[in-house]
Amino acid sequence: MGVVGPGVIVLGASIGSGEYLLGPVNFVKYGLTLLWVTSVAVLLQTNFNAELMRYTMATGEPANTGFMRTRPHSTFWAVIYSLLYFLQVGWPGWAGAASGAFFFLVTRRVAGPEEANIVYLIGVGTFLACVVILLFGRRIERTLEVLNWILVIVIIGSFLVLALIFVAPSTWIAAAAGFFGFAPSTGKFMFLPEGADYFLIGAFAGFCGAGGVINLTLSNWARDKGYGMGGVAGYIPAAVGGKKVNLAHTGFTFVPDEKSMERWRGWWRVVKVDQWVIYFFGALLGMALPALLYVTFLEPGTDIRGYGIAATLANAMEARLPLMGGVVAFLGAWILFKTQLDVLEGMVRAVTDILWTGSKRLRAWRGGDVRAIYYALLGVVVVWGMIALKMAQPILLLQISANVAGLTFVIAGVHLYYVNTRLLPEAVRPGVWPRVGLVALVVFYGGFSFLSIRALMV
Repeated sequence: MGVVGPGVIVLGASIGSGEYLLGPVNFVKYGLTLLWVTSVAVLLQTNFNAELMRYTMATGEPANTGFMRTRPHSTFWAVIYSLLYFLQVGWPGWAGAASGAFFFLVTRRVAGPEEANIVYLIGVGTFLACVVILLFGRRIERTLEVLNWILVIVIIGSFLVLALIFVAPSTWIAAAAGFFGFAPSTGKFMFLPEGADYFLIGAFAGFCGAGGVINLTLSNWARDKGYGMGGVAGYIPAAVGGKKVNLAHTGFTFVPDEKSMERWRGWWRVVKVDQWVIYFFGALLGMALPALLYVTFLEPGTDIRGYGIAATLANAMEARLPLMGGVVAFLGAWILFKTQLDVLEGMVRAVTDILWTGSKRLRAWRGGDVRAIYYALLGVVVVWGMIALKMAQPILLLQISANVAGLTFVIAGVHLYYVNTRLLPEAVRPGVWPRVGLVALVVFYGGFSFLSIRALMV
């Protein structure tokens, strides 16, 4: 437990996207039978995450660097993955959604269209607060890890207590059955509701668990944590409190002798705990617990999308239990603020690694200090974020992000299968079942991507 961590960061990021926003929108509108999507998505993502970490432990490189080693050439894949990062998490929808919760905490009501400017200003302030946190510490990955341990324990613990107090036994049973697509009320399996908005459901699938590039960044965090060969590659330090670190732009391999393979198996046990214990079960609980509360306090079939989506549950609870509304609004604001911090850092980190690997000129800039690239990119993203917050409601930005996440799984799933079975030493390549899991991931998200695109064209 002392060396797990990357899975906690990804889990913390996941709780604020599908689990607290897109999941509740779908469950209130269509019912708890959609929890089967969570079961499949989290199962396939956990395998995907472990395979990302396999590549990093074996080479000391983030998975994106491995992808850049394949045809047609590194520049092509650097552009593709940078665009995927930008299209998925370049929209600061989490800060915008958090602003709705902060607005409720002050005014005790859900923001409407007439408060759009106030919500925007709160969102900008939330976004800038994320930047301030990333300036301090020694190792940025460690800062995120500590914050996410606090988030995961407090949030899941709080929602569990609230659910035990307020949720009826029949709703608990419906949620448990929903993980298999079964509705106890009708005695039937119902996997996809008739007349559903598949752009919305596709977004929900994309953000079940973590989602797309957020998962990919796991390998960057594993490198900075020092997993396997990542321990000799270096890491990205903070601007204040950190020091210049020599970050390798290519990875390292090891001779698979008996001693090395024993160490490899030790690291693989760490990965299993990090992913199959912390991430897998945490992601299932993180989706189910808010869902139980939302369907308990809100009228079934209601469309809760809007400026105050994050405050909707707090508003409903406030009507029955005034003190609880503030508690839930605070939890929602903290979840979404923390998620914005994670995805902002993850995007800047990954694109920094892509540029650091792909450009000798950039590696020489400012005396080879990787912080120069990291914080320059952070500045560009912040300026863009303040513009993007004006463009649309947060929930629309998040739907766009989540559908891009689904497409990312299709592309990266194929890519990861290739690099792990072709580029890694024979002794550490995945077995049959991890390979089957990657193929299943591509098929699963390929199906939802098709449904989402078709829904937009109709």
